[in-house]
Amino acid sequence: MSTETATETLDVKGQNCPMPVIKTKGAFDGLAAGDVLEVVSTDSGSMSDIKGWAESTEGAELVDQAEATEDGTAVYKHYVRKAE
Repeated sequence: MSTETATETLDVKGQNCPMPVIKTKGAFDGLAAGDVLEVVSTDSGSMSDIKGWAESTEGAELVDQAEATEDGTAVYKHYVRKAE
């Protein structure tokens, strides 16, 4: 999974629980069926939080999660697809 396949990117870097999940839900609700939302966070807890949100949200499919480093800071990327 890469940014090229994401329809929209949501940057929640610097925000801690529960904001990444709340903002993910808001952005996800605005997606069209088949769209993929990339969420970029600096909160390590977002790995389990967004996974749990996707599992409990009808129509949300967690496609991938990845940990990367940007400018020396750990970032966590989540890719959520809206079911068709």
